[in-house]
Amino acid sequence: MTALDGTSAPCRILLVEDDAGDALLVEELLLDTDIDHVLVHCRTLSEARETLAARRSDCVLLDLHLPDASGVGAVTDLLSAAGDAAVIVLTGLAESQAGVEALAAGAQDYLVKGKVEPDLLQRAVRYALHRKQAERANANLQAGKLRAEENARLERGLLPAPMLSSGDVVATSRYFPGRQQALLGGDFLDVVETPDGQVHAVIGDVSGHGPDAAALGVCLRIAWRSLTLGGHRGGALLELLEQMHIAERSSTDLFTTCTLVTLDRSSGTASLHLAGHHAPLLTSHGRSGELDIEHGVALGIAPGLHKWPVTTVRLPPSGSLLLYTDGLVEGHVDESAERLGVDRLLAIMDACADSDAGAHLDRILEEVRVRNAGRHTDDLAVLRLDWAGLPAVSPQRARAGVR
Repeated sequence: MTALDGTSAPCRILLVEDDAGDALLVEELLLDTDIDHVLVHCRTLSEARETLAARRSDCVLLDLHLPDASGVGAVTDLLSAAGDAAVIVLTGLAESQAGVEALAAGAQDYLVKGKVEPDLLQRAVRYALHRKQAERANANLQAGKLRAEENARLERGLLPAPMLSSGDVVATSRYFPGRQQALLGGDFLDVVETPDGQVHAVIGDVSGHGPDAAALGVCLRIAWRSLTLGGHRGGALLELLEQMHIAERSSTDLFTTCTLVTLDRSSGTASLHLAGHHAPLLTSHGRSGELDIEHGVALGIAPGLHKWPVTTVRLPPSGSLLLYTDGLVEGHVDESAERLGVDRLLAIMDACADSDAGAHLDRILEEVRVRNAGRHTDDLAVLRLDWAGLPAVSPQRARAGVR
């Protein structure tokens, strides 16, 4: 007989019966079954509760008439102490309704005294154990679903909603965590427009995977938004983010790469800071290229170094910037072990041209996934900023800073 925990240990049966003759009869019936068991006998509900608190039982055989409890009340009290044990109620010949009520109260089965044979008792115990296992599995499943739903609601609440008021700059994003059944990974992105009309964007990637990286990513994203709205910019902002990274990271080997972009519509320029991250990709007149940006060190790699130079580039009157994390370019190419890389990504971007920003991103991501064939499952975040109506500059100047 297999116990509730799936082992082949003897089935631990607790008999709660105050009548010595009935208890002896149950003991003899059990000996005539094929159940490998250990029997413990209690005469009162109070004694049974103490026994269950001291040691776990797989099955409880409960008489409905005890000196200190009777009827459905005895079943309810016993179930509160029985834990994972299956409960079978023992009733008298004229108590069939009491057995039904016991089932409604949570017992797995009931047996009528005087009509129990060894085979019937064996089946009742076995089926009661199986039903209890099924109940426990279903309860765990429901609890797991509730936790998953709560986590999903929490994670959805932590995803950013862009704060853009003018409508001259449009943000479109896609976010795919590498962890299965998760909504958040270590990647993060955000966009806000400040009262001076400037549009600020960030994209970042916390090293590592799992909930610790996701939690740190959320912390940095919220800190970035708060600090940006509070007037912090550029290297000073990155210094504060690094302090936050160090204070909140779960281990000293975690670091964060990120890109900061400030788009100034009045001057038609973008100021960029790279902290160990990829340079954005500029698309204009149907062609895409990587901006030639001076790089700085990732957050947490060399605390106190504060090396995050700024690069300012002229922007074309209309176009878009694509900010992305390395999950977009580190996937494989076809059947080879070669990584996709930036150059192939640029070719895909131009080949998947679409007037709709969201459709364009979806086509790019689908092409990247097809080529990768599921061999790379890193977090992936993509942010596209589209604009029109910036101050006009010459085509040569518009392409300056792009390679």
